[in-house]
Amino acid sequence: MLGFIARRCGLALPSLFGLLVVTFVLVRIVPHDSAAAMAGDAATPEQIAKLTKEAGLDRPIIEQFVIYVGKVARFDFGESAFSRRSVASDIKERLPATLTLTFCALAISITVGIPLGVFAALRHNEWPDYVLRIVSVLGVAVAAFWFAIMLQLLFSMQLGWLPLRGELSATMSRPERVTGFLMLDSVIAGRWDALGDALHHIILPALTLSLGGLASIVRFTRAGVLDTLQNDFVSYGRAMGYRRSRLVWRYVLRNSVTATITQIGLLFGGLIAGGVVVESIYDYPGIGSYTVQAILTGDNQVMLAVTLMVGVVYAAVNILTDLVHGLVDPRLLDKP
Repeated sequence: MLGFIARRCGLALPSLFGLLVVTFVLVRIVPHDSAAAMAGDAATPEQIAKLTKEAGLDRPIIEQFVIYVGKVARFDFGESAFSRRSVASDIKERLPATLTLTFCALAISITVGIPLGVFAALRHNEWPDYVLRIVSVLGVAVAAFWFAIMLQLLFSMQLGWLPLRGELSATMSRPERVTGFLMLDSVIAGRWDALGDALHHIILPALTLSLGGLASIVRFTRAGVLDTLQNDFVSYGRAMGYRRSRLVWRYVLRNSVTATITQIGLLFGGLIAGGVVVESIYDYPGIGSYTVQAILTGDNQVMLAVTLMVGVVYAAVNILTDLVHGLVDPRLLDKP
């Protein structure tokens, strides 16, 4: 198991380095004066030139990249031109909110999508199957920003059931920061009022973010179950008198979720990327809204750090996905 993890980590490192190279080059070739952005609107040309030299932006791009890699190795991502704070501190403060939203959206997609996919396969070519196939196609096609606005109009503005924006009500004091995860900190502090309020605030963003993933999981699960139902062991189980529910949920599903597990791993990166739009619409204080601010202000340090951070999280999730594959089929752990 440890050897398997080591091999996967070794494969992830070149990918992360390549991501860093591509992002660094793209950020540098964009026609934008980073020094002017850091200096502010009231800065004089002399001040901008001085800051350009101090930041090393007048050096060759290869030299700049070598210096930046050295800083990254020390977990030094520089200072944000927008917040005037350490980028690492800003990410540490905002990352828990994004991860909470992503995991909630993924949990909704999995707990709803897999049963619906199994149900659609068992009702193959019947009206429930047709309905779920149409809904899954719509789920992939619907734009997240439109779906978010519709949810806000219905559940927040018309019915008044759920909050419109934010992570916590303005009148609610935040529990003491221990882990950085609001819900977990609320449980640790015994602040059940804050936990309930945080859950109310995350429902709409999580539903919005989960839509595309849920539709994909339904489609992959349905296809996997349909394929497994054609195997001989299913016919043998039926002939031996196994209950249908036990046969499907214990044996058929286990042999059908390989593609679904792979899709879940791929979805995680997509959910973090989709969170940029969702967090902006719901004013959710995560990495997404932070990244939008960085793009609008030309904050290169933030863009580089966030891209690398997302790459690291995505690589970790893919390694975890491979481990889950190994638990489902232990033979995979022996493969190089």
